[in-house]
Amino acid sequence: MIVPGVDTLTFFARSAPLDSLLVPSSRFPMADAKIEKLQSAVATLDQISQNEKSGFINLVSRYLSGDADQIEWSKIQTPTDEVVVPYDSLAPPPEDMEATRKLLDKLAVLKLNGGLGTTMGCTGPKSVIEVRNGFTFLDLIVIQIESLNKKYGCNVPLLLMNSFNTHDDTLKIVEKYANSNIEIHTFNQSQYPRIVVEDFLPLPSKGQTGKDGWYPPGHGDVFPSLKNSGRLDALLSQGKEYVFVANSDNLGAVVDLKILNHLINNQNEYCMEVTPKTLADVKGGTLISYEGRVQLLEIAQVPDAHVNEFKSIEKFKIFNTNNLWVNLKAIKRLVEADALKMEIIPNPKEVDGVKVLQLETAAGAAIRFFDNAIGINVPRSRFLPVKATSDLLLVQSDLYTLVDGFVVRNEARKNPANPTIELGPEFKKVSNFLARFKSIPSIVDLDSLKVSGDVWFGAGVVLKGNVTITAKPGVKLEIPDGALLENKVINGPEDV
Repeated sequence: MIVPGVDTLTFFARSAPLDSLLVPSSRFPMADAKIEKLQSAVATLDQISQNEKSGFINLVSRYLSGDADQIEWSKIQTPTDEVVVPYDSLAPPPEDMEATRKLLDKLAVLKLNGGLGTTMGCTGPKSVIEVRNGFTFLDLIVIQIESLNKKYGCNVPLLLMNSFNTHDDTLKIVEKYANSNIEIHTFNQSQYPRIVVEDFLPLPSKGQTGKDGWYPPGHGDVFPSLKNSGRLDALLSQGKEYVFVANSDNLGAVVDLKILNHLINNQNEYCMEVTPKTLADVKGGTLISYEGRVQLLEIAQVPDAHVNEFKSIEKFKIFNTNNLWVNLKAIKRLVEADALKMEIIPNPKEVDGVKVLQLETAAGAAIRFFDNAIGINVPRSRFLPVKATSDLLLVQSDLYTLVDGFVVRNEARKNPANPTIELGPEFKKVSNFLARFKSIPSIVDLDSLKVSGDVWFGAGVVLKGNVTITAKPGVKLEIPDGALLENKVINGPEDV
């Protein structure tokens, strides 16, 4: 899509397939000149390393050359159980404590810690938002790994990949874990300059020297950043073989011995955990078999004519949880060969009225470059992300309990699916959310909850079935202490 009066590289259409957004150099004879001009400007930016400069120029060059393989829809095949392995078919891990220790000593855990808590009204890294019982995401991660190390006498280290947005705060935060029995290492993902669309020059070279001039280029950057930071070689020297990579806000992403045991025994270089789609996940990337290899298919790559087919939970039944298990030697081999050429995700933004472009990649898209790569179809319990206060309500409720840092689902809940929860904008910020609940309601038997307007909850409220609560404009609606709401539509106090 070309916007009149705007550089042709600017696009704003979600519906365009990813490949159509990658611009072939034949259409842009000036591509080489643009790269040279950009390279000269980037060379003067002393805030970033030589590795970051070359990584950035490499990414932009690929973008301008249209380096992308077009997906032929007719060649897409549904993966077999050999490619996407059912979790229940995995062999049990060894019961012997010593064998388990040896297994875990081959593992490192890496949490993607580059995100801020701004969408939930918090400052600083998202991983320091309190999730339950006063514990933050990071607290729970540390407690989980501490429990493993203590139980089996192993040494599973924790790595945190920060962005320049979260680095300084995270360094201060991890000091509190200094006396724990866990090695914690931090490293930064790359810092790339945003590109000004009008003249294709880096925003920082035009006077935008603050953080707004830069961006972290997506979690696909985890592989080169792990190598460039020296952490990859350090892990290999300690005898580590696999890294378990996951988002820091996914409370279900815990170390799983069955998965680790399977990967080591079968020498799988890469494993993506997938889980069955629900109607809430129809836009999530899925695994396909394509020309003999397993590959991630994202909605942005899907031609318009097939978008509804992609969203169908009948044909594409699984989606990517972004829980990834990757062989460390394979990462080293592929990064050193510059072989990880993941699909580029162009992300147009605006900074102080200036149209800019940032190019990103996703770690899941790397699956097709690894040998003997597989998916494992895991239980939904391994995907419990907290992206909004509606998710926070789930994990703070009686639907879950905390055991050794692990968030465990209440067995009294008979429905395998979690309730759907929609909270209005009044609940968006964590501080407002907490203020509006005297205590978190009981939701073990809840199917759906929709709240809009100025609604306040008393203590000991019980919600069952389908509940809708709507406060009229300008009216404060209080749900009294101990109220039981079952299959109710509440529009005022008289309905309670």
